[in-house]
Amino acid sequence: MSYKTILVHADNGKYAAARVEVALSLAERFDAHVIGLYAESSIRAPSYALAEGGQMFLEALRRNERERLAQATEAFAAQVNRSGWTRTEWRASSADAAEAISLHARYADLVVIGQWASDDSADHGKDMPARVLLQCGRPVLLMPYAHEKRPIGERVLVAWNTSREATRAVTDSLTFLKMAKKVGVVAFNPRPGDGHGAQPGTDIATWLSRHGVQVEVAQQTVPELDVGNQLLSRAADVSADMIVMGAYGHSRLQEMILGGVTRTLLESMTVPVLMSH
Repeated sequence: MSYKTILVHADNGKYAAARVEVALSLAERFDAHVIGLYAESSIRAPSYALAEGGQMFLEALRRNERERLAQATEAFAAQVNRSGWTRTEWRASSADAAEAISLHARYADLVVIGQWASDDSADHGKDMPARVLLQCGRPVLLMPYAHEKRPIGERVLVAWNTSREATRAVTDSLTFLKMAKKVGVVAFNPRPGDGHGAQPGTDIATWLSRHGVQVEVAQQTVPELDVGNQLLSRAADVSADMIVMGAYGHSRLQEMILGGVTRTLLESMTVPVLMSH
């Protein structure tokens, strides 16, 4: 699959410009159309404020939302003009951010959103990225808020565990993998009979080679509850600029209670992560 339409979440937050810059650079690389989507979850007014301020308070909220939309619209247009990439469009939604992104994502090939950040003025809730991952049905490129500005997808690390989610992620990332300078596959705690084949990682490496992707395969044995941190550590060791992995191989409830690789990456990612569910 090639990326011909890239959807980027372009709100009025602190980290929106970095996401738009990434989307525009990827569009140039893949010859794609970029959709900038403004979607900010409405501020929930406390009941006492509504009781005391009533209509005046609601109008102040609406005015603030209009101003934020105008600022985001202007910022997106300015970035597009600076980039010189003309195949773009701008959309705005008044729906809940996760719902709006998930809906518009169904008509795109790749979705670019940001990691939740406590210092972002556009706070959509900590669970917004997870909701988009579970609902949108498309590969999601999650950008860490502390992202180091450098090319994405030149040195890719694939986390492989034979699951349906990992299979989707690898397939969804083929466009990146075919263009990468180096691709590594890592299998954590592989066990006999869990679908890896005679040698963990070799079956997926063979499949990738038939698509023109040459990979280096590695296996690591680590504490089961520490796989997420070990994946980030390995990404640093091999200087990966992107991780590819399946999202929520366990139920979301299990991840919330026990933790999990997806949860660890959402909270602590150090490089962009392409996830599919």
